[in-house]
Amino acid sequence: MIRLILIAVFAICAALPAPLVAQNFDVGLDAAIAGDYATALENWRPLAEGGDAYAQYNLGTMYYNGNGVPQDDAEAVRLYRLSVEQGNANAQYSLGFMYSNGQGVLQDDAEAAKLYRMSAKQGYDRAQYTLGVMYANGQGVLQSHVLAHLWYNIASANGNELGSYNRDIIVGRMTREQIAEAQALARVCMSSGYQNCD
Repeated sequence: MIRLILIAVFAICAALPAPLVAQNFDVGLDAAIAGDYATALENWRPLAEGGDAYAQYNLGTMYYNGNGVPQDDAEAVRLYRLSVEQGNANAQYSLGFMYSNGQGVLQDDAEAAKLYRMSAKQGYDRAQYTLGVMYANGQGVLQSHVLAHLWYNIASANGNELGSYNRDIIVGRMTREQIAEAQALARVCMSSGYQNCD
């Protein structure tokens, strides 16, 4: 009886597809951290092609930086877009950065602000800070010290030191009423999980 069970188990195992070696995200991550970009690429490319948003983002970053692959802004944009479509906050921020700087795409501050806002609404402090900069300077959005303060304040609350620094600077350009409005808006924004922010 045991022999029949073992034969059945071996038959089932033999019929299963071989494990997909080199498609492990964590192995790729460990390799990338160690500077072994060939192993990272080997592990992430099949995952990215299979639709994994994190692998798409990380592979896009490899192309953006030229780590283990030829530096290629267009390929970075393509991979970031795939990840953005799945809601990856890091990819949203990175693609926004590329639009801000015209890398691999035509420079477009309005598109950059849209992508930063998507990322900021997921709590990504760098995107929140960058939105503050865009509102302070009127880049891709209407210039507003109130909204700049709001985003700097939220970024600061999430640990972004530059958010705190810039918030304190912009206060010098605002009236008491504007500061109170910005603080009230920040409370609403934070209590809504960053969904009702401007």
